Amino acid sequence: MIEEVAALAMTGATTVVAAMATDGWSTARARMAGLFRRADDVQRVAVEGQLDGHAALVADSDDAEAVRQDLVPVWRLQLAALLRQHPDAAEELQLLVREIQEQLPSAQQVWQQRQTNIARDHGQVFASLGGNVIVHHGPAQPPAPSVVLGDEPEASE
Repeated sequence: MIEEVAALAMTGATTVVAAMATDGWSTARARMAGLFRRADDVQRVAVEGQLDGHAALVADSDDAEAVRQDLVPVWRLQLAALLRQHPDAAEELQLLVREIQEQLPSAQQVWQQRQTNIARDHGQVFASLGGNVIVHHGPAQPPAPSVVLGDEPEASE
């Protein structure tokens, strides 16, 4: 369940951010604002302000794609929080994503991001989508001493 919420939140975030500063933005903005009607009035108004402010950042930027990359985590967090508080919003968000994706220009449809990382058999995955991964490894721990049967230390008196 948690992974599904995270995946849907990421898909919703990338879709909404991709729609910013496009011809379909007014529809996307209205649908997102409608999605947050479940939240209290203060949060709903704050989200509407964020939508407007973030769309303006994309529109006014010399590098709209870089701004979109930076905004995806913000909207992923917003949508994940909404879905945790209101699980019934998942179906509406899925519909919103489909509607917005159909209206996006072809460049923004290609921009959609998806990442799947799987580690198996004691493996490790260090991954980031539009960010950095910094991994620090400490010094290796010496192996634990092994005791060989019949090699017990003698008791001293």
